[in-house]
Amino acid sequence: MTHHQDTSAVRPITDADIPTAVETLARAFADYPYTRHVVAEDDHEERIRRFQQLCLTRIGMVYGRVWVADAGRAVAVWTTPEQDPSPAFAEVGPLLGDLAGDRAVAYESAEQAVAPYRPQEPAWFLDTVGVTPEAQGQGLGSAVLLPGIEAAAHAGYPAYLETSSERNVKFYERLGFEVTAEVLLPGNGPHTWCMRKDPR
Repeated sequence: MTHHQDTSAVRPITDADIPTAVETLARAFADYPYTRHVVAEDDHEERIRRFQQLCLTRIGMVYGRVWVADAGRAVAVWTTPEQDPSPAFAEVGPLLGDLAGDRAVAYESAEQAVAPYRPQEPAWFLDTVGVTPEAQGQGLGSAVLLPGIEAAAHAGYPAYLETSSERNVKFYERLGFEVTAEVLLPGNGPHTWCMRKDPR
């Protein structure tokens, strides 16, 4: 039977979706400039998997909102102003530092470099998003992001994200985001674009 992608396939994540969603994120970030810069080379794929699993299960699912499309083959993880994720970051931060390994200093300095450009007012933050490689180019990325973008706008909050891929910048611009800053991460790191979409 042919698998037709329709927007009804986008829904909030359930516990059953977690394994597929983690796999999706791990594969989507297998060779991403930012994570290459801030996560140790040694056992890189496993570190990325655990990094994404923490962002999904300990931050997004507890303190934010998460949607999947195609049963987890696309996933978007947001934190929202309804709950302050600081406790999660305080708890998970040291674990992320451990996962960064010998790149922990790069991870810290990258965070500090973009911090001034992050919204100071309440906003929806796109924590992580991924589409499994074989499902890319089918509109799943846009589909899985739209509920969060719409919910932020409906609540009157800006939506904010950071990307270290120039190709992604064009993709997000088509969704209505604008570049607010372009930061060259310290220590020979990649260019990172800060983007936001204000509620109309």
